Amino acid sequence: MKERTKNTLTLALGIALLPPIWAVLSPYIGVATGAVALICAGIYVANGNKLEDAMKITIGFLCGDIWSVLALKVMKILEWNQNLELFSTLFILGGMAVLIAELMRKYVFLPAWLCGWAIGLTILTPIGLEKMGSIPVQIGISMIVGVWYVGVGVDKFQRFVLKLFA
Repeated sequence: MKERTKNTLTLALGIALLPPIWAVLSPYIGVATGAVALICAGIYVANGNKLEDAMKITIGFLCGDIWSVLALKVMKILEWNQNLELFSTLFILGGMAVLIAELMRKYVFLPAWLCGWAIGLTILTPIGLEKMGSIPVQIGISMIVGVWYVGVGVDKFQRFVLKLFA
C-alpha cells in the first residue's frame, strides 16, 4: 500500500473516531460549543502538526476568545453609529492583536488569535453580553480540546496506527 494511502486512511480513522467522541461527551460536561474544537484542530493541522507550537496556538485561541468579549464590551460602551463602532473596535483591537502577538511571538500564535477572535464574535454576537453567561469559557474549553485532543490526539493516534501496520 502506498504511503499516501496509509496516511489518508489512518487520518480518516482518527478524524472519524476522536472528534465524534468529543461531540457526544461535550454537552454532558456543559460545553455547548463543541464544534469549535474541530475548527481549532484545523489551525493546528494547517501549521503542520507541530507539537512545539501547540501551546502558542492554544494561547492564541484563548487570546482571541478574550478579545471577542472585549470587543463586545467596547461596542456596548460606545454609543456611536453601529457601523462606526464596529469598524473602530475591529480596527483598534485587530491592530493591537497583531502588535501584541508580534512582541510575544515566542508565546502567541497570531493566526490562532485572529481565528479565535472570529470564532468568539461569531458565537457571542447573536447572544449578546447580557446573555452570554459561561459561553466564553465553553468556547475556551473547546479551543483547548481542539488543539490538544483533536489536533495533537489525532496526530498521535495516526502515528500509533501507522507503527502498528509498519
